Amino acid sequence: MALVELRDVRKEYPPAKRGGEPVHAIRGVDLDVEAGDIYAVVGYSGAGKSTLVRLVNALEPATSGSVTVDGVELTGLKERQLQRVRLGIGMIFQQFNLLHSRTVWGNLAYPLEVAGVGRAEQQQRISELLHFVGLADKAHQYPEQLSGGQKQRVGIARALATSPKLLLADEATSALDPDTTQEVLDLLARVNRELGITVVVITHEMDVVRSIANKVAVMEDGLVVERGLVKDVFAEPQHAVTKRFVGTVVDTVPAGEVLDDLRQRHRRLVTLEFREGSPGQSQVFAELLDRDVRFELVHGGIERVQGATFGNLTLALTGEPARVQEAVAAVSRLVRTEELA
Repeated sequence: MALVELRDVRKEYPPAKRGGEPVHAIRGVDLDVEAGDIYAVVGYSGAGKSTLVRLVNALEPATSGSVTVDGVELTGLKERQLQRVRLGIGMIFQQFNLLHSRTVWGNLAYPLEVAGVGRAEQQQRISELLHFVGLADKAHQYPEQLSGGQKQRVGIARALATSPKLLLADEATSALDPDTTQEVLDLLARVNRELGITVVVITHEMDVVRSIANKVAVMEDGLVVERGLVKDVFAEPQHAVTKRFVGTVVDTVPAGEVLDDLRQRHRRLVTLEFREGSPGQSQVFAELLDRDVRFELVHGGIERVQGATFGNLTLALTGEPARVQEAVAAVSRLVRTEELA
């Protein structure tokens, strides 16, 4: 059974102006997050992804549809019942949301105090968490004394305080530099791997998806327009918005001015599409070399995502025309081939 189940979920907000149309933030979303997933929800600003996460953590009610977390249907629950559900959901934020009047230790103590955990158990739990996130030496410092990455690690530790089954990360790395971003993503992967906690990552960065997630849902205009295993979505994006996202991290077939420039400099261009299960590059290149066809890589690259290898390589070919044609025919029997010039 899925840990999170959304069925025909809709969220509407009142019109911004009197007599205006209501705002349809979520427009009929179905989504399953299985226990153990690191599930990324990706979309541009305004796609509805942050609204979606607020429905999952019960900070807002759905206008219609069903939201179920760990077997509990959230629709119609009273606030006291929702508070119990939220104890099983950890949340980390883009701007950290730490209590500046409390030390690191005090920030971790706060959710335990709210949950009614005794002082001795608090001490043990906080110590465990600080060691887990590598901040045991920062226990008595205040948030303003920490770097951005350290603040986010405190945020992760705080989110883990009540031993949740589900961790929601809403743009948790957007305010961090690339090196610190990777450190935080590595920590989230450890949370999933070592603690068995399901993680839902809300992001607009496909690099984050590639780095950490095993599944992804792509949102646009309040809808999930594509979903699946990360390796499948990266290898064969179907929707236009997904192709734009994937194109930010995976080289595609050259087009537009890039293709025009390549055509001016090379007489024969061919793009080879490598997918999981395709022959290796060395086997393909051997077909060219065996026929005395020289080649130059002029565009593209090969990616490895969640154990799957894929990518597009555009080659400029030179050699005796008949041998080049023979080589292209041989290569096309191994991988999908597109001649560009």
